[in-house]
Formats: sequence, structure tokens, C-alpha cells
Amino acid sequence: MERTVKPRPAVLRALGNQDPPAELLIDGVVFKRDEVFKHDSWAATALYRGKEFDAVCKMNRSQSIYGFPMKWLGRFLANREAFAYSTLTGIEGIAPGCNKIARNGRILPNVVAHQFVPGHPLGNNEEVNEDFFPGLLRILKAVHKKGFAYVDLHKRENILVGDDTKPYLIDFQISYYSAPDRLFRVPFSRTLLRLLQNSDLYHLTKHVKRHRPEQVEELGLTKYATQPWWIRAHRKVAVPFRQTRRRLLTLIGVRGKSGRSATEVFAEHAFRCENEQGENTQKAA
Repeated sequence: MERTVKPRPAVLRALGNQDPPAELLIDGVVFKRDEVFKHDSWAATALYRGKEFDAVCKMNRSQSIYGFPMKWLGRFLANREAFAYSTLTGIEGIAPGCNKIARNGRILPNVVAHQFVPGHPLGNNEEVNEDFFPGLLRILKAVHKKGFAYVDLHKRENILVGDDTKPYLIDFQISYYSAPDRLFRVPFSRTLLRLLQNSDLYHLTKHVKRHRPEQVEELGLTKYATQPWWIRAHRKVAVPFRQTRRRLLTLIGVRGKSGRSATEVFAEHAFRCENEQGENTQKAA
């Protein structure tokens, strides 16, 4: 972390100047906050310890933006992710979702939670066993069969390597859904679903190529190795936007010169894990 970096201002934090609550009631059971994984503009995510199991709670945005209310966005994001966990219940590799999250006797409509899976985000150069990506492909196909596209698979931090060495998918905040048996649906919704599902497979293939390149062909992913035209088109807009955003965050002193989120005062959990792994490797050497 660079010395000139300073904490995010309230407007760039989902909960403003507030931190995730020290205690929550999840499905009628008391859970106590143990660790905050991240707190960015979209949500604050924290680990809570309970008697029967631990839970990861995501508090979506409630902080207004210069007077413009944003609680509606937090409720919307929480509801759609809760729906995803509910619909995908029973798929091995998807953590079971929780239902009612409350504080001081009041249901929190902007919060969604799922059971905690012990493990760590997939590392940049991590070696995984030969069953890891076949397992991840099975999870992804099961998610697709339910009418979902995951959408966010390009981020390694959304792929969890469990302590049992098995793969897990977390964070369905921006997943896309189109009901397979809905009589009346939005025009082109199924076309968009197939396009996004193919994007999932492309991003999965990129991870396989990086970590277990010999498995690309045996998993039948060769046809997904080429970047689709719609991702190239999306990058024409997304890359300049991301670069502009990084420059802005660097300019106001929230991030270091690179503009990457890993340079923030409170870096995301995935980057903290990666730094710890790097330090441990150096010590071992």
C-alpha cells in the first residue's frame, strides 16, 4: 500500500461512514461480526460467526449520493441475489442462502447472506488439483440449466478454493436470469441469456488455460478459447471507463498510482489473501 493513499470518503462506501453491524439476527439466530471482507461503493461484505454455522453477509448500498437516495438500489440488489441463492439451492458448489436478516428487531431489506465456505479465492498462479476445473464446469452447467448466467466469472476472487480443495462459486450480485418455462418473457431475454452463458464459458476457459492448460481440450472448452465479438465490443467501452475511474480514484487519493483496488487502504479480502500468500512464499524461500 502506498503512503499517500487515504480511506474512501463516505460517498464511495456502500454504508457511508458506518461499518457492518457488530451483531445480526439471521433466521432468528444471533451472529457476531468477525471480519470485514470488503467495503466498496456497491456493498460491504463481512463474515459473521454463529452457533451452528458461519455466514457471509452482504450489505448493499444504502448511502445516498450527494442527496440522491440509493436505498432502492440496495434493496433491488439484495432481492435479486437472494432469489439466485434460493433458486440454485441444492447445487453442489453453491453455498446455501439464508433468509431473514434483521437488526434490533427490524428486517434489513438491503442485506443478503449465505453460509460461509472455508477456503480462499483462487490465486493468480495457484496450482489446483485435476478435479478442480471439471468440478467448476459442472457447477457452471448446473447454474446455466436453472436459467442463469453467472456473468462475473472473469474475476478470480469469485472462484473459491475450499479447504476441501473443491471449487465454489460465490457472489451472484450481477447474475442474469431468464426463466426457462416463463410464458411471457422480455423479448430477446433467452438470446441474451445464451450470449452471457457463452461468456461464462469463455472466462472459465481463460482460467483453465492459466492454471491447468492441458484440461482445455479434455473438458471440451476449445471452442470457447477465442474471445467472442460481444466481449470485444464491451471492452471498447468498459476499458476506457475503468481507466477513467481508476485515474479519478488516484486523483482524489483513494488509490495508489496504478489505480488498482489492491492499493487501497482497506483492500478487498482476495487481495489481502494474495499478499499473505506471497509473503509466506518469500519467507519459505
